[in-house]
Amino acid sequence: MSEEVDSAVRCILPIWRLLAVAAALSCGGCILTPVAGPYSAAIDLGLSERGVQYGLVRITAPVIKLLAEYEPKGIAGTFPDKRPPPQIKFGIGDVVSVSIFEAAAGGLFIPIEAGVRPGNFVTLPNEPVDVHGNISVPYAGSIRAAGKTQVEVQQAIVDAIRNRAIEPQAVVALVTQNTSLISVLGDVNLPNRFPAQPAGEHILDAITRAGGIKSQGFDTWVVLERDGRRASVPFGALIYEPGNNIWVHPGDTIYVYQEAQTFLAFGAEGQQGQFAFGQWRLTLAEALAKATGLLDTQADPASVYLYRREPRELAEKLGVDCSKFEGPTVPVVYNVSFRDPAGYFLGTKLTMRNKDVVFAANAASVDINKLNVMIAGFVLNAEGITQTGVNVEQWRVLSGTR
Repeated sequence: MSEEVDSAVRCILPIWRLLAVAAALSCGGCILTPVAGPYSAAIDLGLSERGVQYGLVRITAPVIKLLAEYEPKGIAGTFPDKRPPPQIKFGIGDVVSVSIFEAAAGGLFIPIEAGVRPGNFVTLPNEPVDVHGNISVPYAGSIRAAGKTQVEVQQAIVDAIRNRAIEPQAVVALVTQNTSLISVLGDVNLPNRFPAQPAGEHILDAITRAGGIKSQGFDTWVVLERDGRRASVPFGALIYEPGNNIWVHPGDTIYVYQEAQTFLAFGAEGQQGQFAFGQWRLTLAEALAKATGLLDTQADPASVYLYRREPRELAEKLGVDCSKFEGPTVPVVYNVSFRDPAGYFLGTKLTMRNKDVVFAANAASVDINKLNVMIAGFVLNAEGITQTGVNVEQWRVLSGTR
């Protein structure tokens, strides 16, 4: 009986081989061979098992130029007014001093007897701006101070006593500044609220007054909040792009915090995982270098992809059909070919963004070789049956007749 089984196995062995090859060819290796990500052909055709749509964009010089125009605006773009801050104005709670001068004795504040007191002026006690925004001046009554500059308050006092005093003049000074403050908070050495400087100051000046940042800076972000609007930039952008180092206005809040910029690398790269920028700005070429480059025996240099979401307006200008997408952003996959020598120049111009994903696809020959190895192993396992022999019971199990 064993001879009959042995003969049957030898007869069906070629059929098994043919079935294995046919199954492998029918799926193109997509199921039998393990891979670290999608095939480049699937990405190029826009295929998705889950039905997620995306736009594919080939990286060219015009695309690089367009992306540069849509780089995050930063502080300079959000607050385009480059003028120095306005003059400091008094606010409720500020403490001011008032001195009134007269041209001759015998007026409101200087007695006729010249020897009674020296000088031709009187200094009133310091007084806070009250909850109604006023200060009180003898013979002048309530003078509006909140929302007015020093010069405006001085003129208001003079106008109020002009007809009773002798050629009066007034000097108003800010003794204690409790409004018109600048807050510098977060990862600085001396977080605090500071009075705004009359001469004005820039963001870096304000951070310096707060003792400077605690770290080296490449993982540091700076947020400026003003009048309900907010913008953030890496700390390096204040140094290397001076346009972001704008004037600080009274009432501004500056918040400094630590957050490493990172990207994800998958596929046929030397290393896979999450990588920190380690600097305030990183290009795609530098990102690939951080992941120790493409594997010479595995990667297809023409199939390097960058995944990110872009504003709808930018996606439309890139030629993506946005009619099938909803919302303000569109998923876009960028492809750059490092098989083309010019691709390296483009890679040094394409700026990475925080949380970008880089994927390098396998070369087609790699998947063919893996498929060949699997087929050879399958056939060898089948041939092993004839070498070791099977009994009748095993044959029934194999043939499904048990």
